[in-house]
Amino acid sequence: MLTGSASHPCLETVRARAYTIPTDKPEADGTMRWASNTLVVVEAAGGGKMGLGYTYTHSSITRLIEDKLSEAIVGQDVMNVPAMCAAMQRSVRNMGRDGLGATAMSAVDAALWDLKAKLLGLPLATLLGCVRDVVPIYGSGGFTTYSDDDLHAQFSGWAERDGCLWVKMKIGSHPEQDPHRVAVARAAIGERGLFVDSNGALTVRKALHVTQMLARDFGVVWHEEPVSSDDLAGLRVVRQRAPHTTEIAAGEYGYDLGYFRRMLEAGAVDVQQADATRCGGISGFLQAGVLCEAHHTDLSAHCAPALHLHVACAVPRFRHLEWFHDHVRIERMLFDGAPMPRDGVIRPDLSRPGLGLAFKQSDAEPYRV
Repeated sequence: MLTGSASHPCLETVRARAYTIPTDKPEADGTMRWASNTLVVVEAAGGGKMGLGYTYTHSSITRLIEDKLSEAIVGQDVMNVPAMCAAMQRSVRNMGRDGLGATAMSAVDAALWDLKAKLLGLPLATLLGCVRDVVPIYGSGGFTTYSDDDLHAQFSGWAERDGCLWVKMKIGSHPEQDPHRVAVARAAIGERGLFVDSNGALTVRKALHVTQMLARDFGVVWHEEPVSSDDLAGLRVVRQRAPHTTEIAAGEYGYDLGYFRRMLEAGAVDVQQADATRCGGISGFLQAGVLCEAHHTDLSAHCAPALHLHVACAVPRFRHLEWFHDHVRIERMLFDGAPMPRDGVIRPDLSRPGLGLAFKQSDAEPYRV
């Protein structure tokens, strides 16, 4: 095991806590309903500083983080994040690296990068190297449980108050209602870009019909997961036959680099999505960015905007970041330093080291699992 040196401190402790926060209204998409979101927060300490990371997952990973992952990395050089990532991956080999294991490692990885940047006295974006100093966002919500008034208020707010150039809504729970709902969304945002997300609810044949109809009648320019993201052949067919004005996107369920490589090599998407809270944290998202650059494909970040902000500044071929309703609300509630949109973009606060976030422990305590 690598250890801290005379000039570099070692990692001393890793802690994890889980919080379940109810949604403000009932929510659903094309394949699932939910009434709460669980946030797992990780703190990694060393050299007199505390690094912060988090993910949205199941509370059970707190034990995995404090036992298996902590055992694998405590005592290592805090500046050597790649070595600690490799150690975590080895430690979960026999129990499974994807799914819950990947979300656990993602949260720890983010905390390690935050810690390193804080020890160096740098914003994480500066440490990684900025390609851009602002990050475009698109409003995301429009759940299938929303009334017309809810949908209109949410979308018009993103467009008018926050300046978003694009907004995204869920479809597929009740297909017969979708044309009406999309019409409501279009009326709320005017000429701004309208995205839809089926969350894999459709067959290939149905997805082709829906994609063509929504593009023709409502000017929809993005269809996310029209079919299951596991169906790379189906995604490719929809992409090849979709109107040239509509992009096909997927990738939020990627847990490792091989997932993104297979999706890109299959020609399954016009825009690759990745989620740093699932795909290996800051390290995994940077790797996905390199892969997208090699495949001449734009990368879009899925959810958790406060966590993605700095790494989004560092990825060359980056398109935009999902300003997801649930996560925006949670991050504003529980993190000091959460970004605020202006003119459709968010920007890192370069006066604050690391991710620029501080967890509001006392505010979070009522939601602790």
